[in-house]
Amino acid sequence: MKYCKKCVYPYYAVALEVSKDGVCSSCKSFERSEKISQSFWKNRKKKLDSIFESVIQKNSTNYDCLIPVSGGKDSYYQAHIIIEEYGLKPLLMTYHGNNYLPEGDFNRDKMRHNFDADHIVWGPSVEVLKKLNRATFKIMGDMNWQNHCGIMSAPIRVAVNFKIPLIIWGEIYMDFAGMHDPDDFVEFSARSRLEHDLRGYEWYDIMDKSDENFSKKDFNWAMYPDDIEIIELGVRGLYIGNFFKWDPNKHTDLVIKKYGWKQAEQPFERTYRRMSNLDDRYENGIHDLMKFIKFGYGRASDHASKDIRTGYMSREEGIEMVRKYDHIVSSDLYYWLKYVDMKEDAFWEIADSFRDPNIWWISKGKWYKDNIWGDSSSYGETNLSRLEQKKYIR
Repeated sequence: MKYCKKCVYPYYAVALEVSKDGVCSSCKSFERSEKISQSFWKNRKKKLDSIFESVIQKNSTNYDCLIPVSGGKDSYYQAHIIIEEYGLKPLLMTYHGNNYLPEGDFNRDKMRHNFDADHIVWGPSVEVLKKLNRATFKIMGDMNWQNHCGIMSAPIRVAVNFKIPLIIWGEIYMDFAGMHDPDDFVEFSARSRLEHDLRGYEWYDIMDKSDENFSKKDFNWAMYPDDIEIIELGVRGLYIGNFFKWDPNKHTDLVIKKYGWKQAEQPFERTYRRMSNLDDRYENGIHDLMKFIKFGYGRASDHASKDIRTGYMSREEGIEMVRKYDHIVSSDLYYWLKYVDMKEDAFWEIADSFRDPNIWWISKGKWYKDNIWGDSSSYGETNLSRLEQKKYIR
């Protein structure tokens, strides 16, 4: 594996490109964003002002907009901008995937106390969630498909049902890999939802490919509205990150001081940050472990790369974070195995089948990959049969 010489992302990071000078597209995108002038952001804010004015004039008797919220730091920042700075009346909408940390539950439930906004919480039954965890882990190696699908489907369904034409998202995920220039005006799209968030699988694909006993009614929360419904209402999804410079560390400081927002009290086992992904214990845990198993890097690489770019740590410190956290098999694996009633051997047999042979290889029954510090390290015993091991053996 080769790595960006400025951050700690490997060349195999999802949707990333590394140029001949050894710098990744995410770092280059950040460098361009740092050169954007204050006048640019002032003009962007005027654009948002104009959009709000136009939408509210046409929609004077309904909610001004819908904000998808998990109760995390980004949710609070979105709500702060819309309610406190613009004085609008949004509908808050949460998709509930059933695995909040205690601090995440606290932060989500405090939103109605902290903000003058109605709040809808919608999620599948726990029985359906357990079946979805098992099914999508086997199909695509991602037990959190339901969470990604719910976050990107249920709010749009609610917006259409309540006739709310404007949805306010937070960060623009596409800029992580340099997919867009910083001055592009990116809006939410059905294509990005399906190809990125849903991994290319719609709810009916899960029904067709799974051996679980699902009914169509189990997926009401996942059913994306028809194009004609969206077009007739004029639903748009805007990202606050398009209009205000994005810095999650500063946002965290703001929401802690102003709203009493809580970070995770206990440190995570696979990353050093305590402010991210409190709405799902697996995002920083077993779900992220699967990213490491597939692609050879994890959440600590994501967080360190961001903090290196923004000057919160040096690259050397970032490398230490990667070495310390990326490979850890976190204890929430056993929480999840009990949750879905799966044996650990079965988990590893399925997980190992998703490893990328361009990254991983097998030597004497053990998994190996190159590391950011230039050598190769072992990461546990292989659970593949000898026949299955052939494509990985070097």
